[in-house]
Parts: sequence; C-alpha cells; structure tokens
Amino acid sequence: QVQLVERGGGLVQAGGSLRLSCVASGRAFSEYTMSWFRQAPGKEREFVAASSWRGANTYYANSVKGRFTISRDYAKNTVYLQMNSLKPEDTAVYSCAASWRYSSSTYSPSDFGSWGQGTQVTVSS
Repeated sequence: QVQLVERGGGLVQAGGSLRLSCVASGRAFSEYTMSWFRQAPGKEREFVAASSWRGANTYYANSVKGRFTISRDYAKNTVYLQMNSLKPEDTAVYSCAASWRYSSSTYSPSDFGSWGQGTQVTVSS
C-alpha cells in the first residue's frame, strides 16, 4: 500500500486561504485515485474532494465546490487541496486517502485503504 504524509494545516481567518499537500510514497502514483476527507469534532468523516486515477476527473462535495481545488503533481507524487474563501465550518482534521484504480462519482471512507495521519485546519471567525 502507498504511504501518505499531509502537510499545510494551520490557523486562518475566515475568508483566507490554505493549501494542503499530501506526498505519496512508492510507485504508480498515477494509478491511485486520491481524495481528501475531513472530520470535525463530534461529526463523521466526510468527503471533500477527489482526483480519479490518472487524473481524468475531479469531484467535490457541494459544500466546497467553487472554493476548493484538488490537483496533482505527478513528478512529486503529491496531491494538493487549495482551499479559498475558508469558513469557520471548514474547521476539521483533513486527511488524504488513496485507492488503487478506484472509479466512482461518489466516495466514502470505506472506499480507501491508505490514509495519511491528518492535519488540523482551523478557521476563525
């Protein structure tokens, strides 16, 4: 399985921006569907965004569409989550996840076998 390490969390004011990165170890990065999930205190983990394997498609939760962008750098085995116009309700631990050649238009945590350790994003009002 691929190993994942996230970076880039922190504290930001509402309306601000952050960029998260997730570096994947191993080969065949392009063959993994990469996604971001988040979990706020007392809530279930929820889907944020995904980039399908070989980067053919991207998907977003309605709550972040138009504000967040997922992208990949294949040379660096890295997936990014650019978060703009952040809101206090975006506060959560954000985790990246990988799934070998997974294809779907909907995503749940059980679809992914490899996870990073998570990074805290806090948006103050």
